[in-house]
Amino acid sequence: MKYFLSGIILAALISLPAFGAPLSSNARTVIPSAIQQVISVDYRALRGSPTALALKNRVLPDNLKQFEVALRAFGIDPSKDVEQLTFVTYRQANKGLYAVGIAQGPFKQKEFLQKMQLKKVKPEKYLLSYLYPMGSGMQLVFLDPSTIVFGENGSLKGAIDVRDKGAESLALNNSMNDLIIDIDSAPIWSVLDQLGTQNMMKSALGQASTLADYDVVKKRLVASDYVMNFDNGVTFDLTVKTSDNMTAASLASVLKAGLMYRKINATPAEKMALESMLVDNQHDLLQMHFKTDDQRFQSLLKSDLFASVAH
Repeated sequence: MKYFLSGIILAALISLPAFGAPLSSNARTVIPSAIQQVISVDYRALRGSPTALALKNRVLPDNLKQFEVALRAFGIDPSKDVEQLTFVTYRQANKGLYAVGIAQGPFKQKEFLQKMQLKKVKPEKYLLSYLYPMGSGMQLVFLDPSTIVFGENGSLKGAIDVRDKGAESLALNNSMNDLIIDIDSAPIWSVLDQLGTQNMMKSALGQASTLADYDVVKKRLVASDYVMNFDNGVTFDLTVKTSDNMTAASLASVLKAGLMYRKINATPAEKMALESMLVDNQHDLLQMHFKTDDQRFQSLLKSDLFASVAH
């Protein structure tokens, strides 16, 4: 239970690495139906909040740092040009889990293409798209002058198949699509399907996930979503949809027990953070709320609580 708080808040954030705002119509055209998680960050909100930037810098994984470096090499500055960054993990039948990123902003597509030509970089033609190498095994494609999709070759082609080859899209996944519509105005938001929710909660609970009660409960988790806001401090709200009222109540009991257990050996700073977390249930929903001020949250980012998820 050493990292209980960090697990609760950030296991969700890095179920797939990365960090919204409403998705553009073009961005939606490349999101497959069989999603495990969508996580989106409004970079404009991050730039206005030192705390949000500190969170991004603390948990940004190496492959995304490499992507930012590659973009800069071709004249795109992520710190200025990216307005929204969205990451999608999805499944393909009998092929496992795939991941793509969608970046939106004023990217100066013409200048980018000119630099590609000057550098004699030859793109790969796939259906109606041109895939440009970005290093570290990643490629990118412009959907339009303000939308870039990037990822490894197989993942990227799977996303392009949705737009250009008739593969099933997010629009056909009513349950996940409805969740997104409900929360996509938040600075940071995410939705997870059943398996994604199970994995996120198992990671977040740590040792508590070995309890018999949770082993029964996890089979009844349906989906989840969370949002983070940075107005007047930091708030994190997680909602887990379960199959029935009893399951929601049982899961809330497991989480409350985990919080109490963690407080026993917590440092004063950790206890203060844990006491800022509220767990409740309503009907078939588990609800978790965390709120603290900017100063305390930035101190928390530097603590051991975040060590296991920051590396």
